[in-house]
Amino acid sequence: MSQVKQVGLLAAGCQPWNKDVCAASEDRFAYCATLAIYVYQLDHRYNEFKLRAIMSEHKKTITAISWCPHNPEVFASASADNLLIIWNVAEQKIVARLDNTKGIPASLSWCWNAGDGVAFVSHRGPLYLWAISGLDAGVTIHKEAHSFLSDICLFRWHPVKKGKVVFGHTDGSLSIFQPGTKNQKHVLRPESLEGTDEEDPVTALEWDPLSTDYLLVANLHNGIRMVDSEGLTCVTTFSFPSSAASVQCLAWVPSAPGMFITGDSQVGVLRIWNVSRSTPLDNFKLKKTGFHALHVLNSPPAKKSLSSISPTKNQYTSSTSEAVPPPTLSQNQAFSLPPGHAVCCFVDGGVGLYDMGAKKWDFLRDLGHVETIFDCKFKPDDPNLLATASFDGTIKVWDINTLTAVNTSPGNEGVVYSLSWAPGDLNCIAGATSRNGAFIWDVKKGKMITRFNEHGNHGIFCIAWSHKDSKRIATCSGDGFCIIRTIDGRVLHKYKHPAAVFGCDWSQNNKDMIATGCEDKNVRVYYLATSSDQPLKVFTGHLAKVFHVRWSPLREGILCSGSDDGTVRIWDYTQDACINVLSGHKAPVRGLMWNTEVPYLLTSGSWDYTIKVWDTRDGTCLDTCYDHGADVYGLTCHPSRPFTMASCSRDSTVRLWSLTPLIAPLLVNVLADHSWDDIIGNTDRAMVPGATPLLCGKVSRDIKQELDKLSSEVRVKKLRWFSECFSPPGGSHNLWDLVSVINGQDDSLLPQSYGKGVMHMKHLVRFKTSEAQELTIVKMSKFGGGIGAPSKEERLRDAAEIHLRLGQIQRYCELMVELGEWDKALSVAPGVSIKYWKKLMQRRADQLMQEENHDVIPYCIATGDVRKLVSFFTARGQLNEALLVAQGACEGNIHVPQTAVINHTTTTDSDDIQAYNGLLHCACKELAEWYFQDGRAVLAACCHLAVDNTELAMASLIRGNELELAVCVGLVLGESANQATHYVLELLARKYMTAPTWDLAADLLQMIPDNEVLLAKLCAFYPGSSSEIDQIHEKCGLPSLEECQGLAESAVSEGDIFNAVKYYLMSPEPEAALLVGIAHVKEQLSDSDWTVDSVHPILDLLGYIRTDRLILAKFTEARSELLILSGYIGALLAIRRQYSSIVPALYEYTSQLMKRREVSVPLQIEQLSVELEAWMACTQSLIKGPDEAPYTPPSEAQKAEHARLLDRLQEEPLRGLEGHDYVTGSNLPSHSDVQVSCFTGLRIQGPVFFLEDGKSAISLNDALMWAKVNPFSPLGTGVRLNPF
Repeated sequence: MSQVKQVGLLAAGCQPWNKDVCAASEDRFAYCATLAIYVYQLDHRYNEFKLRAIMSEHKKTITAISWCPHNPEVFASASADNLLIIWNVAEQKIVARLDNTKGIPASLSWCWNAGDGVAFVSHRGPLYLWAISGLDAGVTIHKEAHSFLSDICLFRWHPVKKGKVVFGHTDGSLSIFQPGTKNQKHVLRPESLEGTDEEDPVTALEWDPLSTDYLLVANLHNGIRMVDSEGLTCVTTFSFPSSAASVQCLAWVPSAPGMFITGDSQVGVLRIWNVSRSTPLDNFKLKKTGFHALHVLNSPPAKKSLSSISPTKNQYTSSTSEAVPPPTLSQNQAFSLPPGHAVCCFVDGGVGLYDMGAKKWDFLRDLGHVETIFDCKFKPDDPNLLATASFDGTIKVWDINTLTAVNTSPGNEGVVYSLSWAPGDLNCIAGATSRNGAFIWDVKKGKMITRFNEHGNHGIFCIAWSHKDSKRIATCSGDGFCIIRTIDGRVLHKYKHPAAVFGCDWSQNNKDMIATGCEDKNVRVYYLATSSDQPLKVFTGHLAKVFHVRWSPLREGILCSGSDDGTVRIWDYTQDACINVLSGHKAPVRGLMWNTEVPYLLTSGSWDYTIKVWDTRDGTCLDTCYDHGADVYGLTCHPSRPFTMASCSRDSTVRLWSLTPLIAPLLVNVLADHSWDDIIGNTDRAMVPGATPLLCGKVSRDIKQELDKLSSEVRVKKLRWFSECFSPPGGSHNLWDLVSVINGQDDSLLPQSYGKGVMHMKHLVRFKTSEAQELTIVKMSKFGGGIGAPSKEERLRDAAEIHLRLGQIQRYCELMVELGEWDKALSVAPGVSIKYWKKLMQRRADQLMQEENHDVIPYCIATGDVRKLVSFFTARGQLNEALLVAQGACEGNIHVPQTAVINHTTTTDSDDIQAYNGLLHCACKELAEWYFQDGRAVLAACCHLAVDNTELAMASLIRGNELELAVCVGLVLGESANQATHYVLELLARKYMTAPTWDLAADLLQMIPDNEVLLAKLCAFYPGSSSEIDQIHEKCGLPSLEECQGLAESAVSEGDIFNAVKYYLMSPEPEAALLVGIAHVKEQLSDSDWTVDSVHPILDLLGYIRTDRLILAKFTEARSELLILSGYIGALLAIRRQYSSIVPALYEYTSQLMKRREVSVPLQIEQLSVELEAWMACTQSLIKGPDEAPYTPPSEAQKAEHARLLDRLQEEPLRGLEGHDYVTGSNLPSHSDVQVSCFTGLRIQGPVFFLEDGKSAISLNDALMWAKVNPFSPLGTGVRLNPF
């Protein structure tokens, strides 16, 4: 089943309305958009946070989230529909839920030290306690915490004192309860408020982790106080640098006792405090907009240890030996900024993780929408820019290659329901709002330039800028009018409807025709060229209100409409009739989109959370996507990337999809150089039911016209242009630019965007240098440690001055180092010798590396220590930086300073360059692997091509299952990629070995030289009548069925087993091949020195026996033996390819078959488990990270067993294919479609592959790896697997 692929996701921002909307636990943090909770987790390998899961079980605004203090997998969340949910992150499922919480839970928290209990409170109280499990499960009311006089803002349990709890109120007071003492209600209001009824809400409350009674309180206007909850006194009042500053949030820093941080509410200033001082130690402006919430991760993300690079010096040496700064200094330097990571959420929805020690963002997700996104549209003249309109009152423009926001509208528009780009390159967007009328926003200038308010304060549900006549804009509204006006506001037509109008769409063929969708269940078509205000046509048929309407871009007079009755109807204007009803959605239909190239493809989005793709010729649903977590509102695609679709939803995400799998045969027609008739056609031909897809749109016609003009390189250009048109964003343009660089294209032809992507190495330094010249802003950075105790420091200073005047420069330097004043030491060190200076530089660099300090960079560059710097960047996960340094060195820009008289020959230089080249390739590999593990195989391939490594580039595409793209690129690269291209063609042919594409499979195989065996496999597998089989034999140039029978028999008599099996498979009795082949394989395996390569070719051939023959009852025994042998050899091939995730499954599958079926094969179940255990013991350190399960070294027997296995395996013939397959989108969380893998029992992340029973699921990645080493399904039925 070809499926729509999810290829990108734009996460939402953090909501600014409720208090407790971000939380963290160990190496995870979570934040709440309005309806979904985003969970990020640290990827230890690259030391960066990645989106792990999206929880969208709540249907109304989420009000609070709290992470379980004793179980890092579980958190609780509450929402405005009186619902509490306990959710398990690892399993991504609900553990418990509590409906109707009596009042909206405004704040919630796990009860510390009370096992599984969650407490929650509505604005007025009381405090409810919900015991989730145990004997007294259920909800109880706190005995004292109720009947408050002022609303509750938030509450906090004491982490140590059992049962102690504090509440903060909107009038600025606190209420404190603890078992066994008198409770204190509404105490400790800020002094300035005493005796008044002014409100000053408590914005933050945190117990001091070091004391049992102290508490930090922040009031919005009265700042921060430290109060004593026992004595009810104010201990310290903290004062701000300016009276305008007000505190929105605060958090203790667990790694630095006594320190806390606060975030201002007006501007994004992060302030660092220590309880011993009433003023902040430091202030950082992180963003223009104010803070909303702050949370410090308890354990800072564990960095990779750098000890392998620089051995640490622990011993403290006296001042006469080499000075090592005393440990107190580096500790002291950390005083100004505690090491730690703060999760920061801002009022504009921005979310980030700020590394306080390094003063940099580890992660910043800026400008995300925080509410439902109602509409999305691509910019007419730029397929990389997507605009979105949201309930949060803004329109944002995104770059879909980088998935970042480029522009955002001024905001405060109420709800923006709809948007429409101005035609061409005008760079304006028209927006429609719930109560502020409509507007035109000039994106470049960033301001509103026009407003339309003809609908008064009625909501405008749809706005449409005519693309045939750029002066006209249509709007339709709840007031029942569809109004057409010019852009300067002159009303041309007011079309009155009997009820609210929800949708309108201009005809793509006739500039004077517009259709509307109305609450009265009807679709109307108006003609603007007449003066009448009556519709030309009224289409009736829907059973509920009609929302959107869309004209077909390719078929004149055809339009579709989506309705609350859950159907999409297709109308023919010329016949006055409904020509099709598409039913399948279980809720109202919202998004609608025709494909701009294939006239029968229509996509719809619905309130049932799904997107469906339809073949409108017969009304079948081709695919359903379940990845959104809420109603799907908008769908769009850009004509020049017709098979990349964007969708937006109430779950506040935008997702990108590739529709290419639905029309994949088209690209193969391009690859196999078929005639234009198989690629481009007219709509009448394409609309014939059952006809193969054809391109009928403008883009394909343009490509053909351009190709017709060319005299040379036609094939190359054809492959490139079609491949770019079919591929989703995310690197395909970049890949083709690199291919043309490698093929020697003139640099002046490279597009402007080239410099932003992965560049070829010969351009990298040049481009970056010119970028640096543009920036040329010198940033001064302070070096140096802190300061020790003044008395000792002054003594040392005096001593140093004396040494200096005596000319003892080295002593001066060492003392300066001890004082932490490295700059002074280094600036005079050359006076001792260059060698000493270099040594001192290296010591400083080592020390900075220990501190993970970025200031290390200049030291390494100056001393030419490229290797150290590359490993520094690599260890921190900054792979792009590592690449840049390595390339700089390769071009000879980084030298080791010469220390002796220069009388060397110049050989060292070229040796260095050799070594640096090796480094460069390593850096590229690391970066490629990072992209690959991030589900971006195409960019990984770009990294390999950047250093001319075509083998690995092709391997990345194959492992990412980008097969069609890999063939296109391989054909253009030619010679260097031949071996890989042939392998991909073989995999692609396997993909098409089904009805109705057998001919395509044969065409692909015929592109490979020496293809006789491959074609024989295809013919063997082909199911059909004898005459059909003979036809395909003839097409492949192979003997007929009867001739094959004769050839097989003569091969048997000559003892040529391989040919005997091959011809028997193509004969009328293919089962004869089973007997001959299996007997041969068994005989080989009984021999002690067999190798995989001696048995695999025959098993591979046998795998192509026709399924209908193989599954006959009379061949049960032969079938079982074939499945067992294929499973076992598959397991060995999986070991060779390093498919570690499926090796255990293959062994298990083989053992299960051997247990259940009567067979005689030369394998023992015990031997299988010995082999598997030996493999696991010898490779476990590679599979698991070093920090995971305790590592037990393999026994000698296991090592010997493993060595024997490896002897049998020999080399993998294709380079670079070792390692897991990982398809695009493997790391994108699906919301609603949770499947569990029948291999691992764990939830599948990324695309799912269903086995032939329709129920069992495995991940698509596992399915691809399985099919590459063992053709038969894991269910043991004898059916071939085809996940490609």
